[in-house]
Amino acid sequence: MQSSDAPESCWRQFLRDSGQGTSGLAPYPTDSFGDNPELADELGGLVVAGVKTATCSALWEWEAQGLSPPAAGDRTIILDGTGEPLCIIETTAIEIRPFEGVDAAFACDEGEDDRTLASWRREHWKYFSRVLPKIGRQPVPDMPLVCERFRLVYAWR
Repeated sequence: MQSSDAPESCWRQFLRDSGQGTSGLAPYPTDSFGDNPELADELGGLVVAGVKTATCSALWEWEAQGLSPPAAGDRTIILDGTGEPLCIIETTAIEIRPFEGVDAAFACDEGEDDRTLASWRREHWKYFSRVLPKIGRQPVPDMPLVCERFRLVYAWR
């Protein structure tokens, strides 16, 4: 179980360790990868290991929540499957692409499974088939995806 101040404490530690001080503490958005604790642990571990440097989400999910997708320069605390902070990433690039327009290079940078486009398509179709019905949508080949590239900025583990 995550302590309520864990992300803030970790953010303050990052600011101190990076020489930025803690005055004027900026908001520290938190997120995890995947739709279940096991996937959050697995994918978060790939980020910390330097294997995963990209991710994607359906634009429809952002719209359904009334949120804007991340932008280059945004920093996010990535949480594990129990809600504890793992690391901080910084978004380096965002591109909106249709599902069918994701290429092999992006699939490889996501770092999942065997890193091929075929496995990316198979596993992400399964993922979107689980999450999109929750917002009243179904996956389709031309669904718009928010394709995000990021870099690891700081890791606690």
